[in-house]
This record gives sequence, C-alpha cells and structure tokens, in this order.
Amino acid sequence: MTLQQLYLALLVGGFVLLASIVATRVATKVGFPSLLLFLLVGVILGEDGIGVRFDDVELARNVGTAALAVILVEGGLTTRFADVRKVLAPAGVLATFGVLISMVITAAGAHLLLGIGGQLALLLGAIVSSTDAAAVFSVLRVLPLPRRLAGLLEAESGFNDAPAVILVLMFSATPFVFEPESAVTDLAYELLAGSAIGLGCGFLGAMTLRRIALPASGLYPIATFGLGMVAFAAAGSIHASGFIAAYLAAVVLANSGLPHRSATRSFAEGLGWLAQIGLFVLLGLLVDPSELAADVVPAVVVGLVLLLVARPLSVVASLVGFRIPWHEQLFLSWAGLRGAVPIVLATFPIVAGVPDSHRLLNIVFMLVVVFTLVQGPSLGPIARGLGLISGDAAREIQVESAPLDVLEAELLTLTVLPESQLHSVMIMELRLPDPSVITLIIRAGHTFVPQPETRIAVGDELLIVTTSKTRAAAEKRLRAVNRRGKLAYWFDEYGEPD
Repeated sequence: MTLQQLYLALLVGGFVLLASIVATRVATKVGFPSLLLFLLVGVILGEDGIGVRFDDVELARNVGTAALAVILVEGGLTTRFADVRKVLAPAGVLATFGVLISMVITAAGAHLLLGIGGQLALLLGAIVSSTDAAAVFSVLRVLPLPRRLAGLLEAESGFNDAPAVILVLMFSATPFVFEPESAVTDLAYELLAGSAIGLGCGFLGAMTLRRIALPASGLYPIATFGLGMVAFAAAGSIHASGFIAAYLAAVVLANSGLPHRSATRSFAEGLGWLAQIGLFVLLGLLVDPSELAADVVPAVVVGLVLLLVARPLSVVASLVGFRIPWHEQLFLSWAGLRGAVPIVLATFPIVAGVPDSHRLLNIVFMLVVVFTLVQGPSLGPIARGLGLISGDAAREIQVESAPLDVLEAELLTLTVLPESQLHSVMIMELRLPDPSVITLIIRAGHTFVPQPETRIAVGDELLIVTTSKTRAAAEKRLRAVNRRGKLAYWFDEYGEPD
C-alpha cells in the first residue's frame, strides 16, 4: 500500500466512522436498532453498493473475534458486581444449560422444517444459541429495568458467548465426528480454565494497579483495559475460553475500587462503540445482498423457532427453582437479542471448510436483521406492559468528573410518572440518607435547583447525587415514597426491589 492509498483509506474510514456515529444518534431518537445501521453502511460500501470488494472470511473471523473480546471487556468494566451477585447462579445456568437447550431445539427445527443436514443444523443451532453482548449492553444503557433483571441479562450475555463458541468450533470439525464424553470434557476444561485465568488476571491486575503510581491518569484506563485483553489472549493461547476470561477479568477490575473509575468506564465505552461500528460495517461488507433473497424464508423459519420455542423453553427450564417471576421470564425470553456474535460465529465453519457453510452466513445475517427489527424496538413497550419499568427505576448517568470519582459519588436520574406517590412530596419530606441530595429538577423543559420546601410534581426529572455506599439506601427510600408516599414506613413499605 502506498502512502497515498493509506491516506485515502483513512479518509474513507474516518467518514464511515463519523457517518455511523451520526446514524447512532438518529437511530436512538427514532428507536431503530443502531447495529442494523452499521450493517447497512457495510452493505452500501460493498459490491452491490459503492463497489468495495471484501471476501476474506478468515480476516473477518479474526477481526470479529478481537472485536467481540473488546466488547466483552467493555461490558465487564461497566458491570456492577452488586447488580449481578445475586443472579450469578441463574445466569450461569442460562449461559450453559440454556444455550444447549436452545441449540438442540433450533437444530431440530432447522432439520425437520427445512431439511438442513445434521452437521449444518447443529452448527446453525449453536451459532444462534447465545444472546449478543453488544446488543444487550446497548439496550441496558437506555432501558431502566429492575436491577436484578438487568443484572441477569447482563451476566447471561457476558457468559454465554463462551459455550456458543466452543460448540461452533466442535461442530466445525471436518470430518465431523461427535463424541459426547469428549465434548463434555472439552467444554468443562475451556470454561473452567478460562474462568480461572480471567479471575486471576483480574485480581492480580487490581493488586498491581493499587500499588503503583503511573505518571499520567490517562494510563490507568489503558492499563485496565489492557489487562482484560491479556486475559483473553492468555486463555486463548492454551485453548481455554478467552471470552469468559476477558469478561470476568474486566468485572473483577471494575469492582476492585481502582482509581479513575469514571475515566476507565468512559474509555471502555468508547472502545466498545468503536469495536461495534467496525465489526458491523465489516460484516456488512462480507455479505452479498444479491444472494440473500433465497435465504429469507429459512431465516424467518429458524428465527421463529428460536424466538417462540427454543428461547422460551430454555429460559423456563434453566430458571426452575430460582423463583424468577413469570413476567420477568417472559421478558427474558423476548429479550434474547442476536447481533454480531452469530454473524461472526457463522464465519468459523466457512474457514474450517465445512461443506455448504456459506449458506449459514446468509441465513444468520437475515435472521439477525429481521428479528432485530422485530425485537429491538418492542423491548421498551413490552417491559412497560409487563410492569417492569416504573417511576422508581433510577437510571445511572456516567460522567467524567474528577471530584465525583474521588468522592466515590454517583449521579442518578429519576422520572416521576403519573401514578407515582412522589407527586406533591416536599424535598425535605423525602428524608434521603445522608449524603444523598437532589441537586436539580427538570420540569416542563425548565431547570432549577430545588429548595427544601420545593414540591415534586408529575413529569419532573430528578437528578440525585449519592455515594456508592448510600446508593442502595437512597434507591430504597425513593421506591418506598414512590409507592406509598411520604408516610411509606407507616405502611411497612421500605422500598425493597421487586
């Protein structure tokens, strides 16, 4: 590549990146899934659009795998252990047993309804069996779900990529010979070894970063993110699961009280978005739209089996005994989003030389497009219809602010809905735990600093500053008053999460 070609490639790449960012803003406003816009950008740039030719499936697989690792590290660095601690067991079952159930049912449906051969059917089931971390993390940023439910979705999506990758690699062997005992042994080794490496890198990295003083604060986010990628590569080098290692290392680092937490999370979020944009554009380049029409019907059939049969049954079977309410299980069944992960996994059998595996890429691509259009915009209304979003759902705002970071403070926002008992309650009557305070109220487009005698009104958006230690108590008090008013404690309402 000449220097002039390099400049041209960087110019085009810069414009694509900026266009994708602007498209993300537009998509967020209209409720359109941003990942589809990134895929569309790639398709427009491809052979049937502007004419950029890209057919290197192996390069797409390698870049896609690295991008998924970045996305998982970002997800781990933005995960609060307090949110996922109580749901680790159900999330672990969903990510393993649930993936197996989804795979078997989807593969059976593809084989019986579409006549797809045994190996390809198993591959297809394994490819679409896990929820997509990038899609789930992006939804949780804007949808104020109950913390337990959000934590369960978050942990499941962080864990279940690893079993799916292991199954896809197992079924991509040529010649294909399935040995159950060997498969179980390999699966256990990869998950356990990956988990051990991830936890080890996380704890050792946290201990080291606490004891050294780096010359610039900007190096702490880089070092933290780098440790997550080291865990990924170290696990992969010994044939363990790099994905689960990367996610667990990042979760440990994020919850170890390291300095510059806000800067680290902002840095990780930026890299995560960059990885998503690059990954989806690359995958959009890889497919040929003129070849997709023939696989629309198979994609819809497989997607319906997955959405209406495999995913619900896997959720119900996995959560037996965990006392998860039926309406939360229903939402979990619908919220099993698919995105970049299945498309990347569909490249594995192609690189391995599995016969007719190019068709899987087309089916998976169309499945992701069609069902993201169906599921993505509907998650908010369904969550509200099931009563999972209410006025006591405080959303976290991530800000880059040194004083907040030093004080271990957190900024929350809460919207007062029409049925909320917060209406007409004075600020001083809230009696939030010290040092929590409502610093700002946004009412009918106007912003003001409340006084102790200020009364809260329906439609107000409250900005609350609290600390990590008092956040839970502050949220409980807000929930209690939201449900029963300022005399909530007289009615034995203490704001426990649903």
